[in-house]
Amino acid sequence: MLENFVKSLETVLKHEGGYVDHPKDPGGRTNMGITQAVYEKYLNRTVTEEEMKNIKIGDVRIIYKENYWDKIKGDDLPSGVDFCVFDWAVNSGVSRASKALQKIIGAKADGVIGPNTLKAVESADSEVIIQQLTEAREDFYKRLSTFDTFGKGWLSRNEKTAMLSLELNQKGVA
Repeated sequence: MLENFVKSLETVLKHEGGYVDHPKDPGGRTNMGITQAVYEKYLNRTVTEEEMKNIKIGDVRIIYKENYWDKIKGDDLPSGVDFCVFDWAVNSGVSRASKALQKIIGAKADGVIGPNTLKAVESADSEVIIQQLTEAREDFYKRLSTFDTFGKGWLSRNEKTAMLSLELNQKGVA
């Protein structure tokens, strides 16, 4: 739901934190969860480490809205499901999060949320979707080679995402 984007973004920014350049992170340099590659694509040019450290919050909002929220059809997903899919998309990719949702609801798992996926989501129990997405995400994390390094944080994030998603689902909107 559109009303949930602001709350969802606020929470994602808390999860992601500030500038990070961890040598074991395959995503490379990030700031507020935005990878250098994504920022360079957005600006259509190469960026320096200094620019990554000083990424503009306005750019971050636009990137998250256009590259993640809009691609997962956040405005059209039920409250709670929207945030659950959005947070996973930010953390692990839009296609992966979208395919997980599609598998759970029995839609074609092509990684693109469209009318058929939305129709299937509409007829499913949102709370069950959130619970199954949370389980699928945990299973995904545990299979990653970097789990020993980042796993504790990922599982904590997943748990917090599930709690807020269920809360949003019960309230209907943020």
